Amino acid sequence: MPFDLTETSHAGKAGAAAGDRAVGAWLLGIAAMVLVMVALGGATRLTGSGLSIMEWRPLTGWFPPLSEAEWQRLFDLYRTIPQYAAVNAGMDLAGFREIFWLEYLHRLWGRLIGVAFLAGFAGLWLAGRIRRDLVPRLALLFALGALQGFVGWFMVASGFFPHRTAVSPYRLVIHLGLAFLILAALLWTALGLLRRPAAEWAPAPLRRGVIATGLLAIVAMLAGGFVAGIRAGFDYNTFPLMDGRLVPAGYGALEPWLMNWFENVAAVQFNHRLVATLALGAALWLAAVAWRQRGRSAAPAALLLAGAVVLQYLLGVLTLVHVVPVGLGTLHQTMAALVLAAFVNALDRMRPRAGPGRP
Repeated sequence: MPFDLTETSHAGKAGAAAGDRAVGAWLLGIAAMVLVMVALGGATRLTGSGLSIMEWRPLTGWFPPLSEAEWQRLFDLYRTIPQYAAVNAGMDLAGFREIFWLEYLHRLWGRLIGVAFLAGFAGLWLAGRIRRDLVPRLALLFALGALQGFVGWFMVASGFFPHRTAVSPYRLVIHLGLAFLILAALLWTALGLLRRPAAEWAPAPLRRGVIATGLLAIVAMLAGGFVAGIRAGFDYNTFPLMDGRLVPAGYGALEPWLMNWFENVAAVQFNHRLVATLALGAALWLAAVAWRQRGRSAAPAALLLAGAVVLQYLLGVLTLVHVVPVGLGTLHQTMAALVLAAFVNALDRMRPRAGPGRP
């Protein structure tokens, strides 16, 4: 009938739900691009390519060198930093090109993420698909991405200091942690827009298991950032013992003692192993709880998280005993991001929802 308010209301809700699904799908795409960025970052670090570009031109640095003179200029800049003299002395221009391309691709991909975000936002906004209450959250996501670009340069610039041949491990962990924060925020928002209503909270044991497993995994990831930052994975390449000892000799060799957690190879690697093993134990407990609760809708997400943590642990052991080959090391870092994604997904499945489109 004309002016049927019920019919109009249903149509409005359907339109809003369709808009939320479109925005959620777009954000999932951006999250996938961030996942690729994490993988590229791992490969860039492991190949020693990260210091090859000594200029930060976020708006004008889209193109690689287009002439031999420009290539030579950038190579001459690289030869002024300690890494060249200490690690790559004698490298020629052809060798420089090899390490240049991975860092260039890493930066280019970051710019493409920014373009995809802005273009997607503009298109969805013009199409009327973005609710006004979502705009502040989307603006925050974009701001975090822009901040990550600056933090990336802040990290790289630390490798140009006298007597340094690599970036600061503290800045590396900040850069890695911010990447994980952005990925988690994208996924949380996207899943909030795409999810279907649920009537009640997941059982308390399942919730506790998911939270314990996920938080321990995150601590292990950040500890792994310090392992990467001081190249601690290239020592003590035995498992489960470290040179025949449960706790390695020299664990507390540095003063003040707290510095051992961040700058002592033995302590940093031991701590990473310890927290990762605690996360593994929590994951196995979670798997047992989820299996008993397998009739619940949240159980598959919990099992997925547990499985991801177990797989990541095995990858970590393989990476260690093979002395951190580039392929395995990159896969280990990428898998960390997938563990985080599984945690966010499991958290989302734990909570009740009043209806679709309520992130």
